[in-house]
Amino acid sequence: MIICLTSCGNSPTPIPNLTPTLFPTIVSPTQTTSATRTIPAPTSTVRPTRRTIPTDTPQPSPTQQRPTDEPTTRPTDISNDPVLIGAGDIAVCNARGDEATASILEKIQGTIFTLGDNVYPSGTLEQFQTCYEPTWGKLKARTLPIPGNHDYNTANARGYYQYFGARAGDPTRGYYSYELGAWHILALNSEIDTGENSEQVQWIRDELAQHPTQCTIAMFHRPLFSSGPHGRDGSGDKMRAVWNVLYENNVDMILNGHDHDYERFAPQNPQGERDDARGIREFVVGTGGAVPYVFGAVKLNSEKRITGAYGVLKLTLHATSYEWEFVSIAPLLFKDSGSDECH
Repeated sequence: MIICLTSCGNSPTPIPNLTPTLFPTIVSPTQTTSATRTIPAPTSTVRPTRRTIPTDTPQPSPTQQRPTDEPTTRPTDISNDPVLIGAGDIAVCNARGDEATASILEKIQGTIFTLGDNVYPSGTLEQFQTCYEPTWGKLKARTLPIPGNHDYNTANARGYYQYFGARAGDPTRGYYSYELGAWHILALNSEIDTGENSEQVQWIRDELAQHPTQCTIAMFHRPLFSSGPHGRDGSGDKMRAVWNVLYENNVDMILNGHDHDYERFAPQNPQGERDDARGIREFVVGTGGAVPYVFGAVKLNSEKRITGAYGVLKLTLHATSYEWEFVSIAPLLFKDSGSDECH
């Protein structure tokens, strides 16, 4: 197992004595596995494209006791400010990573997001029912997903849209928005046309013009910036036009998956230049359960990163600011948390 901390580059720093059953061998991005679980097909209910999520759900007690295989940190929220929590690259039937991260989600109240590649290897309805449903699927009632490239390994992501129903948005588009407290959230689709003149990018322009909130998050599967293998293969370049529009409209955060690791970047512009005044802070959170990847050369403005571990990103959304925390399964020596103001 490889754990890579802030100072790592081409040679990750190993940390011994981690639980081997929860941290599988790190592999290349092409490895896939087959499904082995059997769960009945779920049902879904219709929801509108834009949704307002209640924010008065109770938060767990900061003194709650947890076994040693549970999150290394305890929630400390004492307000009713909403919590947004999740990860991407999630369910693999013959591995336990998604079981471990689902156990974290079960103990933290809030709205759950996914960042694509929800189930491996091909996103079929059967794989959703047999691999995703027993773990993260138990929390589908409070989950708002986005698709990834593995979901689209099934033509038109039919399994993804059938499983999540209207929670995934219009299946001909796969992007939508919702509000969480004072925040506006854009759930985007990196697997369809994202060019400057595409229908999706024009929708983003219109959506941000119609809802000029101070605090905004955009989430989609493919990161433009990443120190993982997909940060070198050019797969995130198709999101540059999206980044341009988000930056022009002062979006605060971008959440991505695709690379099976965790990485936090300083605020930056679409050219990768640091911009503390109006730059977007990007998080790569591909730690939902799929086999971890190895970092390559560290990208400019990468502030914190880890691979070889599973966990979720927890965001506490205040009226004009936010707090982040990477909540991992124990035992881990890695922690990442902080706060920032909205633009």
